[in-house]
Amino acid sequence: MRRRRVLGLLVCVAVLVLFSVASLAFGSRVVSWPDVVGGVLNPAPDDIAQAAVHARIPRTVLGLLVGAALGLAGAVMQGLTRNPLADPGILGVNAGASLLVVVGIAWFGLSDLNQYIWLAFLGAALAAGLVYAIGSLGREGATPLKLALAGAATTAAISSMVSMVLLARNDVLESFRFWQVGSLGRADFTQIGEVLPFFVVGALLALASARGLDALALGDDLAVGLGQRTGSIRLLGAAAAVLLAGSATAIAGPIAFVGLVMPHLARTFTGPTHRWLLPYSAAFGAALLLGADVLGRILTRPQDLEVGIMTALLGAPFFIVIIRRSKVREL
Repeated sequence: MRRRRVLGLLVCVAVLVLFSVASLAFGSRVVSWPDVVGGVLNPAPDDIAQAAVHARIPRTVLGLLVGAALGLAGAVMQGLTRNPLADPGILGVNAGASLLVVVGIAWFGLSDLNQYIWLAFLGAALAAGLVYAIGSLGREGATPLKLALAGAATTAAISSMVSMVLLARNDVLESFRFWQVGSLGRADFTQIGEVLPFFVVGALLALASARGLDALALGDDLAVGLGQRTGSIRLLGAAAAVLLAGSATAIAGPIAFVGLVMPHLARTFTGPTHRWLLPYSAAFGAALLLGADVLGRILTRPQDLEVGIMTALLGAPFFIVIIRRSKVREL
């Protein structure tokens, strides 16, 4: 297992470096390696290629942060619910954050990220609570399949409400039509700086819950027998997931499937131990989102195919594979 973890770390570092360079090099204009280096270290003001590289740095940084946040949030949610289908997008967290953000923009005239990021947190928390409450109905409680169905239904309902608000306000629709499907195209360091503290706090809370998540994987009764407070563990993990997913949605829009796919990939290298699984899920999530963004730029050049569309195209087949594995009941 130790050799596998080292191999996974090397693979992840290599992929992150490759995709980061590709993110700086590819776009409406493809630039050379010397221009990438010059654009990062000391861009010449009259060099168009180096200026293009310099302009892509915030997008690359945002892709890494949002991907890591979603991958980490997905791993925490899967650990909390012992549900291999848990994901901020599938369980309605991203959709709930989107709804309150759009309502704040359309009805209350909010325009600054600092103003509506709290709405994203509130919407994410309310949606997660609603899905869990619906999925817990019945004798068996919150089974993976019931949570997935409740999340799909809730996401569909909330997405319809978002569309209703946007269609009623053409000005909001025009401004946020790319944000609605998930986009990194309007990244800047000012906005990244505004959400970075929330990313950091969410990540620290997630990592702090690692030992408790390992205990929950054994079942609530055994976790209590080992001296763990299951209620506190779930509260800590839920706060981490809401902070991470809410921040990511507030700055980049609702992006699905990153939190679903990456924890499963990370487990092939780390096993079920969350002190390894959580950081690996964050790293692989960053790699997936950045890679999807680069692929979207290449496929439709000189236009961009929004990263939310690319992650859906890449993640949907994986979701179907998990659903069809009848032996997968819980983690």
